[in-house]
Amino acid sequence: MDSQREVLGIVNRSSDWSEELCGLSESSISRWLQVNSLPNSSRVAVLLRQISEKLFFLATKSQEQVTEEYKALSKDLQLLANDLQTELG
Repeated sequence: MDSQREVLGIVNRSSDWSEELCGLSESSISRWLQVNSLPNSSRVAVLLRQISEKLFFLATKSQEQVTEEYKALSKDLQLLANDLQTELG
């Protein structure tokens, strides 16, 4: 949940958007892209979808023992969030 808030904060810091991103579900991302006139092929769209996929996987694993795969995905998620922050300036 903290990671999702972090990503939403990164996106919503910019005042360039007509509307803030309010979630990381596929429908939320698609709607946000459309409202803000961003193409699905944009780097921001790709990063948001990658982050969303990793967050979903991590959320389903959160009750299990922390594995090496979980640790690797957490690291990947942080790298993607950093890329998103860089992309958005």
